[in-house]
Amino acid sequence: MVFRKFLTLVLFLCASLPVFAGDTPLVTPDRQPAIGQLMEKALADGLIAGGVVLVGTRHGVVYEAAFGRVSNAPDAPPVTTATVFDAASLTKVVATTPAVMKLAEEGKLSLVDPVIRWFPEFVGRGKDEVLVVHLLTHSSGLDDVSLSVAGPLQSAVEGAATQRLKGEPGHRFKYADINFILLGELVRRVSGVSLDRYAAETFYRPLAMVNSCFNPDSATVGQCAATLDAAGMPLFGKVQDYSARLMDGVAGHAGLFASAGDLARFCRMILGEGELSGHRVLEARTVRQMTAPYFSRGGKVARGLGWDIASPYSAPKGNGFSESSFGHTGYSGGSIWIDPDNDAYVIVLSARLDYRNTRAFGKLRSDISSLAFAMLFPDLRELVETALREPLPFR
Repeated sequence: MVFRKFLTLVLFLCASLPVFAGDTPLVTPDRQPAIGQLMEKALADGLIAGGVVLVGTRHGVVYEAAFGRVSNAPDAPPVTTATVFDAASLTKVVATTPAVMKLAEEGKLSLVDPVIRWFPEFVGRGKDEVLVVHLLTHSSGLDDVSLSVAGPLQSAVEGAATQRLKGEPGHRFKYADINFILLGELVRRVSGVSLDRYAAETFYRPLAMVNSCFNPDSATVGQCAATLDAAGMPLFGKVQDYSARLMDGVAGHAGLFASAGDLARFCRMILGEGELSGHRVLEARTVRQMTAPYFSRGGKVARGLGWDIASPYSAPKGNGFSESSFGHTGYSGGSIWIDPDNDAYVIVLSARLDYRNTRAFGKLRSDISSLAFAMLFPDLRELVETALREPLPFR
């Protein structure tokens, strides 16, 4: 009887789970309204002008839908699934972190290198204990600094070098862009090419992420959703982050533009432990190291290398995703959350309008992830766990 129940379950799972063809979505109409209602409410509440939600697995896209318009202008064109968004801090995990990890994989740097090895500006300034891994986990003890218009990168490096560390490296978690500004420059110093070029050649081209770039060209600008500058004016194809703009649009913490479909391919590569469609861009051990937890604040905060696991910024985890899942958010309105245990990911990209109501925006991200998980695993989770607890008879 137990075996028959288990066999029935396996057959049901095989029949229920989709066979994917690349990035072609398998849309489940009965599950669409809930996510759509959340996005429509966010539009009505003025949180966003428009956006895209994409849910998938290692094999492809399960659900993808576009909502609203590319800006809050009355005549703005509608968002489509091909719309390109300012990825903001998603740059940290879709460009800078994998670039650093690739260089480490190739033996060109070590994660336990003292930062002074690559930044002689730090020598003799009390930073000898700060390691590359501390920058990746926001546990360096460094705080953000104001950048000079005349020499933004130089002022960032000098500001980091001269400031007093706030706590012992490796123990204090403080999310700060300066860590990734330094890492973006580290990629350049180690590889000899700029971060944007390195990311394009090493990741985006092999993964066919055709819309992913820094400083979009005129054709891509026409596909971009807007962000808002400090005066509330729309920016199309120009990075929203002021520090990144000072650095000519290429920085380790912000500057990447991408579509949801491109980010889906990146997520599938991560779920494939570094490989997608026969193209390997990272070794499996590198992906596992990048997404393993590093603890700070006495174990209260868990971060991967670049990635968030459990911290005050983990709203996109929602309900359902496993404890080993990870992701990141972007100030402009985007987020990614990936769950290797359940072979799932959810991407939200939006043209954000309201930057004050952070609680409502966090809830939107969390609720979408929770619904995405329910979409992927409708009424099966408890049944699967029960079946796996029962021993199978020998045959």
